[in-house]
Amino acid sequence: MDLEDAREDVIVAAVAAVSTIAVAVVGRLVPVTDPGTVPTLAPIGVYLLYLFTRKGGPYTALDTVRNWGLLAVASAFAAIGYGILG
Repeated sequence: MDLEDAREDVIVAAVAAVSTIAVAVVGRLVPVTDPGTVPTLAPIGVYLLYLFTRKGGPYTALDTVRNWGLLAVASAFAAIGYGILG
């Protein structure tokens, strides 16, 4: 593993961690929102998917750190939406 791969892993992990914390905080502060435990951990699931699907193969143009981070944020918004609507 070189330094660039480690930097990319840290970026995706940080975005997933901040997204998970944001879902938990919003779930506590907004009384209407109660996403539950499993949806709250959805951004961590995105990070695990990132880790286990990037095994050095040929990557497509969509397989970037930015897109994985956006997917983690989108899963956080989906968890909040699930908490509000469900």
